[in-house]
Amino acid sequence: MLNKRHLPSITALQCFEAVTRHLSFTRAAEELNLTQSAVSKQVAQLEELLQHLLFRRVRRRLQLTPAGDLYLVEVRKILTQIEMSTHTLRSYGGETEVLRVSTPSTFGARWLVPRLKGWGIRHPHIHLDLCNEQQGDDLLQGRSDLAFYFGQGSRPGTESLKLFGEELVAVCAPASLPRTTFTDPTQLTDLVLLQNASRPQAWHEWFEHQGFCTDHSYHGPRFDTFYMCIRAAQVGCGVALLPRFLVEEELADGKLVIAWQHLMPSHDSYYLAYPEHSAGVPKVRAFVSWMMEQLNDPLPEGRNRLQP
Repeated sequence: MLNKRHLPSITALQCFEAVTRHLSFTRAAEELNLTQSAVSKQVAQLEELLQHLLFRRVRRRLQLTPAGDLYLVEVRKILTQIEMSTHTLRSYGGETEVLRVSTPSTFGARWLVPRLKGWGIRHPHIHLDLCNEQQGDDLLQGRSDLAFYFGQGSRPGTESLKLFGEELVAVCAPASLPRTTFTDPTQLTDLVLLQNASRPQAWHEWFEHQGFCTDHSYHGPRFDTFYMCIRAAQVGCGVALLPRFLVEEELADGKLVIAWQHLMPSHDSYYLAYPEHSAGVPKVRAFVSWMMEQLNDPLPEGRNRLQP
């Protein structure tokens, strides 16, 4: 383990990053309001600490080494995080609490975000920090205060509130449908089945739910998120199997149509979870209370919420 005394200073990282942009110690020094020798010394000390050369001179010009190129990616992440943290503290002050909420990306964009309107008015001192779902232990490791997830039952060490289930429906762009009517769902394979990486069994189970089987249920381009599946279906790449509540807007606007009239309920449901020891934390209780209200109130513009 690296001794803390051997960790590079922020100044050294800033000098290195500035030099990589200008490929000049002189111009980096001007930007940082330091002397050229000070910048050069910081980079030299950094190279000594890392035991790798970060720059080399080629025809009197600076050039990043492979090690320097690799290190630059991490350094920029560190400096960006420090900058964001500093701005957050300066902007929100000591009375503001940050509430970190993780969510699956498409669920967050399509379902959660529209239900956050008004949160800041009621809770001006609780700043929401939303991020895409990452690891299952985010809650217990303290990386998130609350987490939305799709699955079965509660996770160890957490309190989980069941929100609602879902129904999967096959959708595609209107122009993708043939003029002749399908006589059975397996004919959808002619349109290309768009696969979701998080639900590899979905098409197979959807066909099986209707008493059909096809060798092509696992064939087709694979996408990481529902959002990418939605866009792929919209532009005519094929037919996507999606939770209906995530595509209500596209269906209402005619951008997508139902390719085969069959809804398949999922075995799993959507949950909101938080660590057991956080049950009494005011900011957590406030968010849970807000979400419970949102489940029962109608959305603006006449759109109804999906009931749990």
